Formats: sequence, structure tokens, C-alpha cells
Amino acid sequence: MSDTSSAAAAATLKSLPTDMELVLKVIPMPADCNANGDIFGGWVMAQCDLAGSVIPARYAKGRQATVAVNEFIFKQPVRLGDILSFYSKLVRIGRTSVTVTVEVFAERFRAQGEYIKVTQATFTYVAIDDNGRPRVIEQQP
Repeated sequence: MSDTSSAAAAATLKSLPTDMELVLKVIPMPADCNANGDIFGGWVMAQCDLAGSVIPARYAKGRQATVAVNEFIFKQPVRLGDILSFYSKLVRIGRTSVTVTVEVFAERFRAQGEYIKVTQATFTYVAIDDNGRPRVIEQQP
């Protein structure tokens, strides 16, 4: 067994996180592939940004914008046909911003019921007013 395949085998999980919320589930399509035939990293980043915005929207209760991608790690390639599950968890609530983590798990097309963590990221979103300026987050759910 090569180092790559043993690392992938070690990363295989039988269940998904129970301490995070499932915020998005999606299957990448052929149009989302890069020149190597894997899913384009920019597409994964965009999906993570969408997934990451779900929890902060509950606090912002209005317009919000991504203000920072604090961390973004591609742990494994995403392949055509993978079923991707995006889980998120609140990290911090500031005066005008909310920070969350997003973890992405792939259920490979030929290995249903097994999951591999493929990406992890941390995003900060800021609540904004109609003029695009930061506004105070008044109430917390």
C-alpha cells in the first residue's frame, strides 16, 4: 500500500460529525472539473463560502458579507461523483461579525457509507447595512 492510499484509508470515517450542523449537501458535476479531472478548488471554495454563511445569517438577520477567509485547507481531492456534506460550527460572535468553521466530507461514489474529510476552512462574515457598512449584531438566537 502506498503512502497516499494508506493516508486516505486512515482518513476514512464511518460517520459524520455530530457536534456540527449539516448546512449544505451537493454533488459536483463534470462542468466543475479542472484540467486534471478532479473538482476545481475554486468551486469547492465557493461552496464552502455558501455553507459558511448559513449560521452567521441567523445572527446577522439581514445583509452580510464575507470579510475574511481565515484558513482554507484542501486535505484530499474532490472527485467527480462524490457526495459532499458541508458541516459548520460557530466559533465566535463579535460586535459586527461572526466566525465559523466549515468541514467538508466526501462520500465517494464507489464507497457509499464511508466518508473522507476533504476540506476544512474558517470564515468570518460581517453584518452590513444597506450602504455596505458594518452594523452591530443586536440580538443573538
